[in-house]
Amino acid sequence: MDQGQLNWIANFIWGIADDVLRDLYVRGKYRDVILPMTVLRRLDAVLEPTKQAVLDMKASLDEAGILNQDPALRQAAGQAFYNTSRFTLRDLKARASQQQLKADFEAYLDGFSPNVQDILENFEFRNQIPRLSRADALGTLIEKFTSPDIDLSPAGLDNHGMGTVFEELVRRFNEENNEEAGEHWTPRDAVKLMAKLIFLPIADEIESGTYLLYDGALGTGGMLTVAEETLQELAWQHGKQVATHLYGQEINAETYAICKADLLLKGEGDAADNIVGGPEHSTLANDAFPSREFDFMLSNPPYGKSWKSDLERMGGKDGIKDPRFVIEHAGDPEYSLVTRSSDGQMLFLANMLSKMKQDTRLGSRIAEVHNGSSLFTGDAGQGESNIRRWIIENDWLEAIVALPLNMFYNTGIATYVWVLTNRKPAHRRGKVQLIDATQWFKPLRKNLGKKNCELSEEDIARICEAFLKFEESEQSKLFPNAAFGYWKLTVERPLRLKGIDPERPYSAKEIKVLKETSERADDAPPVIGKIHRRGTAADPLRGLFAATIAGKPIVVEYEPDPELRDTEQVPLLEDGGIEAFLRREVLPHAPDAWYVPDSVKTGYEISFTRYFYKPKPLRTLEEIRADIMALEKETEGLLGEIIGSKT
Repeated sequence: MDQGQLNWIANFIWGIADDVLRDLYVRGKYRDVILPMTVLRRLDAVLEPTKQAVLDMKASLDEAGILNQDPALRQAAGQAFYNTSRFTLRDLKARASQQQLKADFEAYLDGFSPNVQDILENFEFRNQIPRLSRADALGTLIEKFTSPDIDLSPAGLDNHGMGTVFEELVRRFNEENNEEAGEHWTPRDAVKLMAKLIFLPIADEIESGTYLLYDGALGTGGMLTVAEETLQELAWQHGKQVATHLYGQEINAETYAICKADLLLKGEGDAADNIVGGPEHSTLANDAFPSREFDFMLSNPPYGKSWKSDLERMGGKDGIKDPRFVIEHAGDPEYSLVTRSSDGQMLFLANMLSKMKQDTRLGSRIAEVHNGSSLFTGDAGQGESNIRRWIIENDWLEAIVALPLNMFYNTGIATYVWVLTNRKPAHRRGKVQLIDATQWFKPLRKNLGKKNCELSEEDIARICEAFLKFEESEQSKLFPNAAFGYWKLTVERPLRLKGIDPERPYSAKEIKVLKETSERADDAPPVIGKIHRRGTAADPLRGLFAATIAGKPIVVEYEPDPELRDTEQVPLLEDGGIEAFLRREVLPHAPDAWYVPDSVKTGYEISFTRYFYKPKPLRTLEEIRADIMALEKETEGLLGEIIGSKT
């Protein structure tokens, strides 16, 4: 069926909403009825040929007292779902009484298999029935959906066509509600780019076989279906046959229902069984696939969204033991990836990394969208920085692509696609590629919420070309992994107080009194806090200073002054390391400073702005003078008008 016919069907169903629901619902709520009714009509039409066989099987199973009837009823229906009520939607058209229609329609819904019940429950469709019945709209709605003008049966519309129609309806409803759409629905242009970024580098290496795809922030499932189509197409182009299994988890009930329904409508009932969702199924607090590993993973997790309730369910920041978020790294058996409770987006990435395949030739490939905070938020030793460090030190990060502004429906902020794998090709090892694609876009003729541009096919091809070339250019920069790392350390200076004895150590109690009673001065002697045993070597950069007491040379530690305490960030690529940095940047200004070795923490951050900064050229003096002269001329004219009007 061509695209024009599919659009006609989508338009017909879209028109039902205006015809039946206009005075009953606000436009933003049409989808609460139209989407589940579209699902019901398709399932009803698919089940019609085997309706009697299912009823006969149900009667036989009941008579035999068999409790687990689901497998036998699926087999009788010839589908991954079934309906054991005596009604079809066509049967319900003839009801004269609204009360009888309501009762029979509810009985019809109760007859569906558990997987369809799950969809209806998460759509909360039963909540709509009383309103539709009271307004005498239920019968009209059923009549419209069973009209001979539209054939939603497999004979009139194959599974792929039905999926296309349903996704078109979802897209239209999302655009109608663009303020919230971005939370659950990633624009198709961004998804296509992500799919190509994970598949194109290994297109020649794909073998015939089975591949598992996963999305931990599933939304309506668009990422998985586009990824599946991209993989199937590439495999076909290379003469390979692949089977795909889709897995996903989604906390929002309605979008979960849409995703599961979409898969059922496409004839992918087995895949629908691998989709888990609803309010109780948070990916962070309640991982639905703890023992699974996946070949390809894509996701667009929520940005800046609190996960405090999840954190509390997991035992709090100090009590969390989830092996996805407390790992072993850099010699630390309890290396924490736990981020601030105000933003959990990077934990979705950590969740995916925990599901990478370790024992296959291709390993796993991941593409995930983040906002800018994932690049730099979090100090050294904090969760966000620890995740970046874990990723980069394991050499999993291939590239980060900066997308154009205003790409998404409900936000105009900068967004970035992270591309990761645990099987980097040899030429990429030890390096990270940053791609600035912020200027590669096509403006939309009409804004969709805050989305005012899109990636055209040419833009996507240009980004993928830059990614695959892996060369330096104005839009593509290559960096060694360590370029993003730094040591953060505490720099101390001695407490200097007037009137103290410079040749004796002071106890903590004495120092406390001295701070309250003595005056600080730059030319005062430093307060000795500790004298080391003979044989200790002086090391001023680490706070061990040579001194003379009673004519004897010794090594002392000075009491640090909290008011002079500072921190420094030393790049990991600093030539000569921490000591060379301190000698060059600190000691010329504070010769008595030292750093605390135990305070040193390793952090990682990625600054796109710094790497792609393009300074604007200063205007010439002639241009500035011309502007001033023009303003003066304009001002004279205004003054003349004002004075002239008064006289």
